Amino acid sequence: MSLRNRDPLANKIAMNLKELAQKLNLSPTTVSRALNGYPEVNDVTRERIVAAAKRYNYRPNTRAIRLATGRALAVGHVFPVATKSEIMNPIFADFIAGAGEIYAANGYDMLLSVVADDAEAAAYRDLKSRGAVDGVIVHAVRTYDPRIESLRALGLPFVTHGRATGIETDYSWVDVNNRRAFLRATEFLLDLGHARVALVNGREDMDFAIRRRTGYLDALAGRTIAADPALMASDEMTELSGYRAAKHMLALDNPPTAFVAASMLSGMGVRRAIEGQGLKLGRDVSVIIFDDELSYLRNGDELPIFTATRSSVRDAGRIAAEMLLALIADPAQGPLHRLLEADLILGQSTGPAPRK
Repeated sequence: MSLRNRDPLANKIAMNLKELAQKLNLSPTTVSRALNGYPEVNDVTRERIVAAAKRYNYRPNTRAIRLATGRALAVGHVFPVATKSEIMNPIFADFIAGAGEIYAANGYDMLLSVVADDAEAAAYRDLKSRGAVDGVIVHAVRTYDPRIESLRALGLPFVTHGRATGIETDYSWVDVNNRRAFLRATEFLLDLGHARVALVNGREDMDFAIRRRTGYLDALAGRTIAADPALMASDEMTELSGYRAAKHMLALDNPPTAFVAASMLSGMGVRRAIEGQGLKLGRDVSVIIFDDELSYLRNGDELPIFTATRSSVRDAGRIAAEMLLALIADPAQGPLHRLLEADLILGQSTGPAPRK
């Protein structure tokens, strides 16, 4: 006997909407609206329909849905050439992986576009005019970010990954509490007796980096410690930039005994600079990093290498995608906001301040 005959559900790989509706004793319209996120279907019925769709391996006819609803069933991600390095960043990869899970589960495609630096606004207009996407997710949010007002004027649903300092109008965003994460990290080092704590930050035209600097400065001010500009650096979050910043600071007459680094990659560079001076990580110099929960760049195994403020970028991608699809289904429910908190995870890279 074949596997197909033994498993009756296997025969339903190509089950259409009408067949699924008959299984549930519901109208095809109700089933379609539930699967496409329309708000008039109650939660109990929606959950029943979604569960049945999974059980019977129902796959929607996307061509029919596009014709019936006028939707593209696609979400756009636009990157100017100047920031295309983000696509190679493990943080971006995890975010896209999380968002992609939600798109796939809801029958949506993902459209990635890399455009010239001065063509980003035109790219959004083109996507809107062609009906190529139903909404977009905006990355690398900057201060006074002009994309937010442009997208509002276009009427294209969007969610930003991060917030834009200086924008007064409301919009939908997912962000981590960067200020609080760096406040806690710096306070933790101060509690260990470190009076010279350095900041290796991301580019400070980016909103997240501004909030992280604010948290760092607030922690110092709370202990009446004057901020030293010589102990603050900002650049791309790469291993090389972290190494150069830390190497320079460690060569000062009064070097730092601890660092707060903006990413795993930056922290790896800081570690290389520390060990290059013949110093031991966690004993002579302490380091705390941000974003250590990455699929392809793990922070050790059972015992983390770095003490870290942990926030899942993959979860942020899932949440942003869910929010965007909800806005596409019912634009009237927005704007939506989600602020995520980072956990402080203890590793081997921090210890008491060394005695002079």
